[in-house]
Amino acid sequence: MHSWCRILSTLALLSSAVAVPASSAVTSAPAASPTVPYASDDPNLPLWNEAENIVPEPMRGSLGASILGPQNIPIELQNPDLFAPPTTDSGSVPNFKWPFSLSHNRLQTGGWARQQNINSMSIATALAGVNMRLEVGAIREMHWHNDGEWAYIIQGDLRVSTVTPDGQVYVGDVSQGDIWYFPAGYPHSIQAKNTTAGGAEFLLVFDSGSFSEDSTFLLTDWLAHVPKEVIAKNFQVNISAFDHIPSSELYIFPSTPPPVNVESDMVVPNDTPMPFTFAMSQVNATQTSGGSYKVVDQRTFPVSTTVCSAEVTVEVGGMRELHWHPTEPEWTYFISGEARITAYASSAQATTMNFQAGDIAYIPPSYGHYVENTGTSTLVFLEIFRSGLFQDISLTQWLALTPPELVKAHLGLDDATIASLSRVKQEVVGPAH
Repeated sequence: MHSWCRILSTLALLSSAVAVPASSAVTSAPAASPTVPYASDDPNLPLWNEAENIVPEPMRGSLGASILGPQNIPIELQNPDLFAPPTTDSGSVPNFKWPFSLSHNRLQTGGWARQQNINSMSIATALAGVNMRLEVGAIREMHWHNDGEWAYIIQGDLRVSTVTPDGQVYVGDVSQGDIWYFPAGYPHSIQAKNTTAGGAEFLLVFDSGSFSEDSTFLLTDWLAHVPKEVIAKNFQVNISAFDHIPSSELYIFPSTPPPVNVESDMVVPNDTPMPFTFAMSQVNATQTSGGSYKVVDQRTFPVSTTVCSAEVTVEVGGMRELHWHPTEPEWTYFISGEARITAYASSAQATTMNFQAGDIAYIPPSYGHYVENTGTSTLVFLEIFRSGLFQDISLTQWLALTPPELVKAHLGLDDATIASLSRVKQEVVGPAH
């Protein structure tokens, strides 16, 4: 009995010794080590530009090799980041670039039109575009669409008109940098004025990626396929009044320019609740460290319920900051300059592409991206969205407004760097300090 007592006593002492806490002195935790290797510092600038007199090769540092077969040098010069990609590119992102120069052009007496839709860029499911030219007085004939139409004037002056389902009328003029919007199904017309020598050129964007300019509802095409007896009965006039209606569509055709004074062109004064044109050219741009931007959406142009836009300028060395759009696809049109975009599609998928004036980019919702000026002149482009309201998330602002220890844990930034991050969206930033 006594031996068992001694054994229990010994076990109790041992248990007590194990339970005694260690020294209360404070010691530092071991320094954090990266869960994965640090990102490479290898330079990833474009390796050439389209003006250089070289034969480009798909080589970056020790990667790649020369081409032994034939080359399309002009295309390779225009696309350095596709031909010799940055090492940060990974995986496969669907093609998000389309040059209007590759679109089939429909030539008419009085102008032309070329389009981009889902058939030419399969990723562009929500928006499509048309580039159109009208000589002085030429008319894009009276018509309507299944889709909403937003437009931006590249050059020249135009007169547009529409009638609403309630029988209200709007006639208005637009000039370079201005916009218009016609809801789906609203009949409208477009005519170039004679206030500029060359007529006008403009951009049309539709709120459906499957839109086709060749499948619009045209006034002349419709009446060419209705018996004249029915036409005469409908309009309650003699059938002979329609002896000269066209036998097929006109689409684009020459005509006499409209009168200079828009009021003299009106059957009745404008009586729509909202205008269908907007003088975006008169909006003051917000200046930033790297350029400027101006946004026109439903808050300033209420009739435009399905499409909104931003006009952006980026000075040499600057960029449209890293950002994304939560739910809105972006259809980007480059007016002047040279740029590159890296589209990040999640799951380690990222591709960089280069853009010149007249090119289109399409960025799906939530894709992280930037637009960098890679040229020697000011970059000007339009961001056009399938939404009535403009929204974006700035990466810099997100990090600046997030608890600093969280940012530090993710990115290993020091306190000074985190404190320097702008809590206000910059939109367009200048060259790095």
